[in-house]
Amino acid sequence: MAQSLLSWGAFLLYVAACAAAFVYLLTKNARSSRLMLIFIGCGLAAHLLAFGIRLAVFWAYPENRWFLPVNNFFGALSYMSLALVAAFFVIEARKRLGILGAFVLPMAALSLGLAVLRADPAVGPLAPKLRSYWLNIHPMVLMTAYAAFTNAFGVGLALLIQERQIKSRKPSELCYRLPSLDELDALNGMIIAVTLPVLVTGLVMGAVWAYETWGRAWSWDPKETMSLITALLYGEFLWLRYVRGQRGRTPVYVSMLGFACMLATFFGAELSSGRHDFLGGK
Repeated sequence: MAQSLLSWGAFLLYVAACAAAFVYLLTKNARSSRLMLIFIGCGLAAHLLAFGIRLAVFWAYPENRWFLPVNNFFGALSYMSLALVAAFFVIEARKRLGILGAFVLPMAALSLGLAVLRADPAVGPLAPKLRSYWLNIHPMVLMTAYAAFTNAFGVGLALLIQERQIKSRKPSELCYRLPSLDELDALNGMIIAVTLPVLVTGLVMGAVWAYETWGRAWSWDPKETMSLITALLYGEFLWLRYVRGQRGRTPVYVSMLGFACMLATFFGAELSSGRHDFLGGK
């Protein structure tokens, strides 16, 4: 009960943070920006408490001790939301671009909303094949990368809107509220350049775990295939951006295609992947 109430509280606070972020986007009222940060901070606190309670319940099963509860969709979606908001906090602390909250925070609220509204929060004993130290590493690394890529998607969306505003004969007030194209382009490239090695590391970890469990590192199941395509698309973005020196919409479109594949990896491939249903943990 306490976990459910705290998760709902975190969700509602994230929704409130989204509302404040949109008000700030439309008005650039400093009070709205402060409210956004307050709502996010309170939401993170509630979210962390909910995770702590879930961990205690999960560890009540002796076979689950010292493992993290990310073996089902509720745990995965909840962690995704938590990591997404934390990543936004890190980026915001470095860049002070609070206006980007309107492009990033809705996805954090959506992720946690799907968890509390649609996913089963129940916990149980881990399947024997999941009782591996890789459970605490492989999915966490990948979902942290997914959270960072979601922040990059928000930055890329803001960049496309700003580019369209600048090229318009009559740019709206939004043009003067968004960061410059150069600033958005640099931030988008930085996030993806830092995150792609994290994603690749997570994929390698998964291959090692698969080899230890099934005797085969790669089986080309839907989730593995989509994850590889995701990495290749983000690699293509870095090649266009830093090797060929392209800026603007073309590299951003490639990164957004990578984001779409990432979503397909996390959600769509789940429906047809026997080895990843979620993590084979049913």
